[in-house]
Formats: sequence, C-alpha cells, structure tokens
Amino acid sequence: MFIDRAKIRAKAGDGGRGCVAFRREKGVPHGGPSGGDGGRGGSIILVSDRHMRTLVDFQFRPEFKAKRGQLGMGSQCHGRDAEDIVAKVPPGTVVRDAETGAVLADLREDGQSVVAAGGGRGGRGNMNFATSTRQAPRWAEPGGRGEERMVELELRLLADVGLVGLPNAGKSLLLSKVSAAHPEVAAYPFTTKEPNLGVVALGPGESFVVADLPGLIEGAHRGAGLGHEFLRHVSRTRVIVHVVDVGWEKAAKDLAKDYDTIVAELRLHDPDLLRRPLIVAGNKMDMPGAKKRFEELARHARKRGAKTVLPVSALTGDGIGPLLRAMEKSVEGAPVPELKLGEAAEPILRPRGVAGVKIVLDQRGRFIVRSKEAERAAAAAKTGTKKGIRALQDELGRLGVNEALEAAGANEGDAVVIGDLELEYQPD
Repeated sequence: MFIDRAKIRAKAGDGGRGCVAFRREKGVPHGGPSGGDGGRGGSIILVSDRHMRTLVDFQFRPEFKAKRGQLGMGSQCHGRDAEDIVAKVPPGTVVRDAETGAVLADLREDGQSVVAAGGGRGGRGNMNFATSTRQAPRWAEPGGRGEERMVELELRLLADVGLVGLPNAGKSLLLSKVSAAHPEVAAYPFTTKEPNLGVVALGPGESFVVADLPGLIEGAHRGAGLGHEFLRHVSRTRVIVHVVDVGWEKAAKDLAKDYDTIVAELRLHDPDLLRRPLIVAGNKMDMPGAKKRFEELARHARKRGAKTVLPVSALTGDGIGPLLRAMEKSVEGAPVPELKLGEAAEPILRPRGVAGVKIVLDQRGRFIVRSKEAERAAAAAKTGTKKGIRALQDELGRLGVNEALEAAGANEGDAVVIGDLELEYQPD
C-alpha cells in the first residue's frame, strides 16, 4: 500500500524541574545551596531512511509523545535527559507545520533529520542563583515546556526519470521492461493506482531510478482523475519521458490532442517542468499502422519543441535499447531540480516589535507572548507577592517583552498571556 501523505501529533517532553536543596555535611561549617538542574525533555526527531518507501506506518501511529526530563537532585546532581523519539520517513519527505503551513524540512537524502518538536530545557536548581548577597536562594526554575505541534508529512518520490502519459499508454509495461519492477499491467485505463519505482541497471556503478506515475487526464491540475494526487511527484524528476499510445487507429489531430493534453497539465502544474529534458516515446509500435501514426506524432512533437522522439514497443522490447541510452544521456546532463516548497509565516496579527519576541492576538483579544525566555521567567516567578511581581516585570522589561507589547498596540488593562500565566498589561 502506497501512502504519500500523513499527519501526526508530535509532543516533546517537558524539562525536569530544578531542585531546591542545601548541603548538610559533617565537617563543612558553611553549607549552601546544592540543588541540581533538571534534565532535558525528549525531542521528536524525523530521519530519512532509504529503506522506507511510504508513509503507511504513520497511519497506524499518528501520535508521538516523548518523556519528560528527570527532576534535579541535591548534592549538585543533575537530572537525566529523556530519550529522544526517532521516527523514520522515506527520502523525499517534506515536513510542514500543519497549523501555519511553514516548511520545517525537505528530507531528500538518506540520514537527513529534523526536530519536529524540541524537548523542554531542564530548569536550573537553586545552586545557580547563589550570589554574595543572596547566599540561600530557596527557589528553582521549573522545566521548560516541550514543543507540541501537528506535523504534515508529504512524500514526493525521488526519481531520475518520470514516465507520464494518458491512462493505458503503456507506462507500467515499459517500466517492467527497463527495470526489475513488476507493476500491475492490464488492458484498461487506470490500472496503475499508485506510483511505481524501478532501478535501471546499465552496468557496474551505472544505474538510475525510473518512476511510473499514474495516468493523467485533462484537468488533472484541478483535481480531476487519479493523476492529480501524483503530479507533485513529477517535480522531483530530472528527466521526463512522455509515453504516447500510437498503437490504435487515431487521426493525426487525436494524437496531437493526446500529446498536448499532458504537456498542458505539466505546464499548469509547474511551468518549470517544461524546461527539463524531455523524451517522447511513441509506444505500441507492434500494432498495425503504428509506424505512420508515430511519424505524425513525431512531426507534431518536434513542432512543440521536443528534440528526442523515439519509437518503442514495451510488449516486444523493440526500441528499448535506444530509449535507455537516451535516458542515461539526459540524466547525466540534467541538474537536480530545486523543489519550490514555499513557506507560510506564522499568523502574527500585530508587529513583532522586538527580535526574538512574537506577539499574537487570539480570538478573545488577548496578547499572547511567544518567547521561551519570557515563558521561563513567568513560570519561575513568585506572583503571589508584590516583590515577585516586580521582579517579573523587571525581567520582562529586560527581555524586551514590554517594548514588543507596546509596538503591538497593547493598551492599559489588556490581557497578556505568557505561558500559563495571564496578566493585565500596565505600561511603565
């Protein structure tokens, strides 16, 4: 089963809380704070693995949740970091944030990885807060919260050559002749319901990958037929082989229409596809009258700019050799295409104001502060006392949060949310 789309929930582990402890040792006249730091929470990491072919595993496991870091301990002992969760994906997988649409990574090569959700930092123990004037701090930081996000995975096949054409043009049979792949072949349209990959081995160290893409029809770029789900796979291919059926009795205008339909769909999906090396293969040359129809196709294709038009018969194998040599030559000189992924920015409704601090206005009219340092300060603040609130205000001012709120248009009395803490904005 070929699955090329999946959505998962990635929840990284929270960091462990720092420890509040003091030394109590015989022979040590002056003790002191000795609380250690908490451990880092586990992260969710996606790694491309060449042995993976589809995203089917994520259909059965749509959620990944890492453990939290260990709490800090006394005697300056740090908590243990939680283990990361590593999930394998096929090379060619595009990773996006499901909410914002922002591209997190394009994992094209074997072994490439991306942190889908980062684990929270461990909180600092009270030993970190001792100073000459504050020798017995009785507080520690809580662990940072692990990231949580919905992640969209989209597989775009990595192939050197892509076979495109109308349904029943003979692409699957052609793939079986040029490689060791065994796709389903039948004499009716839409036999192929999922892409197939085959490796063409020409000799020691000489090989390339061919993808048979399901048949396209007119309007595929708008979602018609089966091909619209697989048009994106063409964007990865370096060379395009357009397979045209010349085996059945067709007028010259019908052959031209068949050819132009696929070219139009490629152009409407991505105009850059037409700038890649193109080979036109007139298939089913074993049929009566195919030679004349191939000549008509060749004249039309060359008028449209095609430089290489070859006759083949996937059934008998005639013409396969010249076609393979043309593929090999085209692949050698073709650059690896740069995939146009785009990037959707986070929906910030007000200006940032300060680098590193994001201000988002939610549906309730509250100003949401996005800053790891500010969230950490809010979690550690003693908001039950005036002194603690004042210390938090000073820290937020130092981090630039107050300046960012002012630039975002916050007014006195507006609700401000930092982590789990909701405050009332009071400008200085």
